[in-house]
Amino acid sequence: MGSESPVNFSGGSPRVHHVTQTSNDLDSDIGGVEFATYTVHIPSTPDNQPMGMSMEWSTSQRVEDQYASSSLFTGGYNCITRAHLKEKVIESVTSHPQMTGAKGSNCAVPGCDAKVVTDERGVDIVPCECDYKICLDCYRDAIRTGDHICPGCKEPYKELDVSEYAGNNGQHLQVPFTSKMERRLSLMKSTAVMGRQSSEFDHTKWLFETKGSYGYGNAIWPKVAVDGSQEGIGGDPKVFHDKQWRPLTRKLNISAAILSPYRILILVRMVVLGLFLQWRIRNPNEDAVWLWAMSVVCEIWFAFSWLLDQLPKLCPINRITNLDVLKEKFESPNPSNPTGKSDLPGIDIFVSTADPEKEPPLVTANTILSILAADYPVEKLSCYVSDDGGALLTFEAMAEAASFANLWVPFCRKHAIEPRNPESYFNLKRDPYKNKVRPDFVKDRRRLKREYDEFKVRINGLPDSIRRRSDAYNARDEMKAMKLGREIGNDEAVEKIKIPKATWMADGTHWPGTWTVSAPEHSRGDHASIMQVMLKPPSDEPLRGTSMDSSSLDLSEVDIRLPMLVYVSREKRPGYDHNKKAGAMNALVRASAVMSNGPFILNLDCDHYIYNSQALREGMCFMMDRGGDRICYVQFPQRFEGIDPSDRYANHNTVFFDVNMRALDGLQGPVYVGTGCLFRRTALYGFDPPRGKKGRNGCCCCSGFSARGRTRKSSSSVASAPEVASQDCQSIEVGEFGEDEEMNLALVPKKFGNSSFLVDSIRVAEFQGRPIADHPSMKHGRPPGALTLPRELLDASTVAEAISVISCWYEDKTEWGQRIGWIYGSVTEDVVTGYRMHNRGWRSVYCVTKRDAFRGTAPINLTDRLHQVLRWATGSVEIFFSRNNALLASSRMKILQRIAYLNVGMYPFTSFFLIVYCFLPALSLFSGQFIVQSLNITFLAYLLGITITLILLAVLEIKWSGIELEEWWRNEQFWLIGGTSAHLAAVLQGLLKVIAGIEISFTLTSKSGSDDADDEFVDLYIFKWTSLMIPPITIMMTNLIAIAVATCRTIYSVIPQWSRLLGGVFFSFWVLAHLYPFAKGLMGKRGKTPTIVFVWSGLMAITISLLWVAISPPSGTNQIGGSFQFP
Repeated sequence: MGSESPVNFSGGSPRVHHVTQTSNDLDSDIGGVEFATYTVHIPSTPDNQPMGMSMEWSTSQRVEDQYASSSLFTGGYNCITRAHLKEKVIESVTSHPQMTGAKGSNCAVPGCDAKVVTDERGVDIVPCECDYKICLDCYRDAIRTGDHICPGCKEPYKELDVSEYAGNNGQHLQVPFTSKMERRLSLMKSTAVMGRQSSEFDHTKWLFETKGSYGYGNAIWPKVAVDGSQEGIGGDPKVFHDKQWRPLTRKLNISAAILSPYRILILVRMVVLGLFLQWRIRNPNEDAVWLWAMSVVCEIWFAFSWLLDQLPKLCPINRITNLDVLKEKFESPNPSNPTGKSDLPGIDIFVSTADPEKEPPLVTANTILSILAADYPVEKLSCYVSDDGGALLTFEAMAEAASFANLWVPFCRKHAIEPRNPESYFNLKRDPYKNKVRPDFVKDRRRLKREYDEFKVRINGLPDSIRRRSDAYNARDEMKAMKLGREIGNDEAVEKIKIPKATWMADGTHWPGTWTVSAPEHSRGDHASIMQVMLKPPSDEPLRGTSMDSSSLDLSEVDIRLPMLVYVSREKRPGYDHNKKAGAMNALVRASAVMSNGPFILNLDCDHYIYNSQALREGMCFMMDRGGDRICYVQFPQRFEGIDPSDRYANHNTVFFDVNMRALDGLQGPVYVGTGCLFRRTALYGFDPPRGKKGRNGCCCCSGFSARGRTRKSSSSVASAPEVASQDCQSIEVGEFGEDEEMNLALVPKKFGNSSFLVDSIRVAEFQGRPIADHPSMKHGRPPGALTLPRELLDASTVAEAISVISCWYEDKTEWGQRIGWIYGSVTEDVVTGYRMHNRGWRSVYCVTKRDAFRGTAPINLTDRLHQVLRWATGSVEIFFSRNNALLASSRMKILQRIAYLNVGMYPFTSFFLIVYCFLPALSLFSGQFIVQSLNITFLAYLLGITITLILLAVLEIKWSGIELEEWWRNEQFWLIGGTSAHLAAVLQGLLKVIAGIEISFTLTSKSGSDDADDEFVDLYIFKWTSLMIPPITIMMTNLIAIAVATCRTIYSVIPQWSRLLGGVFFSFWVLAHLYPFAKGLMGKRGKTPTIVFVWSGLMAITISLLWVAISPPSGTNQIGGSFQFP
């Protein structure tokens, strides 16, 4: 028998239970999760009585939740954690019941200014029919000392608590109150009783353990399914035999007609390259050995680099998901979940921002709105915004976004809006009314457009609003200080008074974070921890709107709940390394573990929003499928908006995301690229994956808090019975430290820190992240229906603990950033973090959805693009010179995966050889020599073979990846542009860090927030000089001068060497063709070339000409001053 649906009890009336029977009861050979339901009518018995709940206890829990979600929490190093109750956080009016700020009316008892408790809709809860408003404390006083008399109408309260009810009925039904961890783990216990809701108790106990019985129950097998439909399980139990297990995902292999020739061509090109290099080494150019030697060395490196890049592409695959199966398994009635409540695991979404000047608050706010409107169970979703700058501007922008979400999110759900970023949606160039059938869509859309325009005005006006407010409050304080000084009579003291220029919040208090004018303990690198629950956790049951809402939107059929939204700014103090973005992410990992503990984590940059509202479900298909417990993360491709149509600087990067990443998916998985990645929380904690071998029935977080895998006593396979789940959970606790004498509870703080909340949450996250054990081969799963219980409300102690774990000192003497969480020590912490997971044996998955999952912005300006590439390349150099070098990888990493990571660390070093090779055509033209003795048939044949195989490989890659030829060519062009500029600087910076210990710092990449309607791509034409441009400019000018010199010399030569001229000119044009986008970027808009370009070009042209005349003077003289003559 399975679990039952909640039952509404009324005194003395028969109860109706929906009892399920699994297919295993009918046929033990079937391992599916299908079930049948029949109804049992149970008469009243002496021990089958209704269970009440005291208003005082439930209300006190609501008060605690309301207080925690309406307070701004601060704390940190050497300071007390404080909760500042906020009447308001923004100047505009907010109405949503989940919105932060003290809700409810004031208590009507004289002398009391406390707030009245409100329900989920924000309506005041009053205990008396006279509607006298009274707070919880005053109500308690009235019960204890006032003889249950209402202070308003002077009549007795009519409500009865549990003890009074039990006394009248001759027995007491005690509701068990468990600890925080026990309540979390109660979902795995068959006899658990959830005390927070009267309907959540063990019905099986009442059915089978009753001490007295009057009459018999009646079992009725329904003729139709539980939901009333004719499909599914009805009157015939044999229908179970027709239901088969279906996977959530499928792997689609590339067609053999494409992949086989592709692999053969790779082999052929390897052979051709080998023969060519052998021929080149054996046939030197005796007339120009120096030219021949440089070219051969470069060609050998290019061949080696090509192998590193090409070998991991041998096994490309595609994957697809089935969202219908996901809904059937996790959101349809099953034995443990007859009501069909969502059994999906929770997801914590991290959004990181650091500087509101470079990352416009409006962009971040739109990203938040797209997350809040995502198509995922509301109660399972939490969003954390990390403000590493601690700016009040970001704080108030997030509060404005939470307020606007009151309209935007229900509108999206009502009309199935895509995308759910309001800025992107209202700027769509297609017909917004297409396929919209509801008659009120036009009216609703116009209303939302007006509201969004006002929302943008408020967001864009926040800087001025904060400045004016702060100036007013600071002026008031100065006036008070001066008045006080004059009263004292000290005129000199009045003149010396200097009030700190504080930044003020909307409620007239100091902002605890960074002030506009920096001050001690209020600067970017010195401020306290700040945490504010902008939207408190939603209720467990759907909350429908009304047709009479003030928004004038008919939301009577729409769930108006919003996911939890939390603003987080970690503590920063001088002397503590905050480790940039990696440190901010680790702070969010710890804070979210304490507050919501979602077993999965999605991280997004502030400019990357959810473009496909079902993207989270797509990713969850992989995590919850068979074998999903070995997946550490699901990486989505990055797609960009606002890129110029020609994609001049290869910003779309489709070759990497659609070729390289798909190919890695066929190995051990794609690399982590920093955003749009769904993580398994326990993988971030540094645990090993479950081995999946006989004798192992769990991952390393079940067998010990150690990175080493240990074999523990094999238990029976995980079944769907709650009793088995309880035993399995118990074995987790016993096995964690029992087998290894060296590992005990005292050593846990050395890994995770001294937060018991955080340590206790690890077991829960591991269990909740398991796939459902709905298949005989699923040896490491959880029972179905285990995640349908409501999560507990927030309390002040929980938020205070979250403040503690984001303090600057928390990571001291722990393994955070070393083995746990995002890894420190590299500017590309994303690649290193993914590498560590693969190195422990985890695998990752690449999820390419039909509709782009996420979209973001990319720097289309040449200078910003080069600096972005410089940062990536510098991180790769750091990886190469660190212990994260793939040459030192463990045996758990596959060979081809190791080659892929080795290529990640080595590709910047190609810049040395690439720059030399780009100068070779010019040197050849200047000297009149070539890299070979003569352009004979052998050299031309090898050259033709290498070129043809390269073209054919490109064609096949385009075929199986779906990219376009222009995108492939743009990638080739920018490979040379970046290789001759940013990659060279990255290698030099990396060497300086390794040899001299000079740290590397990068400025934050500016995110585009331009509203320029005249030119959408105005940033494309902005020219900003950088030293990274010097090498490409030098290469272009040198080759152009060399072509001119060689052409003139050949024309006026007595015996023209046209073959050598053509060879040199061909290679020079090859270089210049690749640098064409760079040259176009230097020209700016409409050919307005900056003066600095002409200055540098002229200087280099003069320098190169003088240098060449000095090296090869005309008329056989060694003096530059002689007359110039063509040979």
